[in-house]
Amino acid sequence: MVAVAVVNQKGGVGKTTVVLGLASAASAGGVATLVVDLDPQGNATTGLGVFDSGPGIEQVLTEDNPGGLAAMVRESAWSADVGPPPSLVPSSPGLAVLEPQLASDPLGAQGRLAMALGDGVASDHPLVLIDCPPSLGLLTVNALFAADLVLVVTEPGAWAVDGVARMLQTIERIRLRRSGGKPELAGIAVNRLGRTRDGRYWNEQLGEAYPGRCLPPIRLRAAVAEAAAHSLPIHALGRRPGAAEAAAEFEVLLDRIPWSGSPSQAGSVSPIPGSSVS
Repeated sequence: MVAVAVVNQKGGVGKTTVVLGLASAASAGGVATLVVDLDPQGNATTGLGVFDSGPGIEQVLTEDNPGGLAAMVRESAWSADVGPPPSLVPSSPGLAVLEPQLASDPLGAQGRLAMALGDGVASDHPLVLIDCPPSLGLLTVNALFAADLVLVVTEPGAWAVDGVARMLQTIERIRLRRSGGKPELAGIAVNRLGRTRDGRYWNEQLGEAYPGRCLPPIRLRAAVAEAAAHSLPIHALGRRPGAAEAAAEFEVLLDRIPWSGSPSQAGSVSPIPGSSVS
């Protein structure tokens, strides 16, 4: 099992869209995938067609329960026409008030998600995608302590280079506190790249600031937003304008993330700038 945390400390960059696109690409490739929705907004949960607020990640994080995540896994509502539908550990509104409770734990609550990931999840899901909230609170820190890899999602804008730099600093601080030099940087994914001169400029700036670490971009397409709005995998939109192109981009992105199911990139993990951990 490889757990990938999809992060950025700024909201509105499309982290959840990327998670759903990667889940769709994994499904199309026959990969059994688990999506863990750590965002109190729950957009990954509804994007996978689950609208009732049953037990989920909130219950996992409120107690020390080794391997407890497996009991909260449920099936998504995606059709099997594309491939094996991803499984889900859903979010709930209660996550929004959980962080102060976690902060009061005298032993530290940053490792509860890592503890809850166990053999039951690993045996059934070779790929775990963790959708993080747009902040650097204890929910995101839990994801970083549990993840093997981190995918930083950003948009091509004036704040992007500085925002990515702050995120990479946070990842490095987590690496110093974990054994084995994890989590490793899977790469930087530029989302919603448009055709404007401004977008191209900032995309180039990101590439220059982080050479070799920027992955193939996801372009701005109405089909991606349409798939999320209708709780469908992008691969299910068929002949809708831009759907096939978007699906192909997510497949390329998934292939470039160095997890065990992407043999073309096996062992190819981007070093974190300034990292002291090898």
